[in-house]
Amino acid sequence: MSKFLSEEWASEATDALNSHEGFKNAIGAADLGIQFNTTDAPDGEVDYYLQTSGGNATLALGELEGADVTVKQSYDTAAAIAKGELNTQTAFMTGKLKVSGNLAKLMMHQSAIQQWSAAVSDMEVEF
Repeated sequence: MSKFLSEEWASEATDALNSHEGFKNAIGAADLGIQFNTTDAPDGEVDYYLQTSGGNATLALGELEGADVTVKQSYDTAAAIAKGELNTQTAFMTGKLKVSGNLAKLMMHQSAIQQWSAAVSDMEVEF
């Protein structure tokens, strides 16, 4: 079991995304970079990112230079989304997610974002 927002969690999520047919079909060969800035985590602020290119995905801690989109969220929001308790669209519409950058590019890959949840749903994560 990995701790949410840890290096181990990011590595396991990367493996889950790259082995999930729904996610791989939805993202295709798209080049997409999403930076996540998470506040109020138990160990302070945590930055992580999703980068896809050539049919492969990487989820890693840290900053992604030149990200297409930046998502700002609290730890509670990020955890609720990861647990499947909160839909990303609902979180955005209620102001729990702040998104900046190329929103059109993000919307083009909405099905991949939805498949992301399915891809990581079987992971055992400690929150």
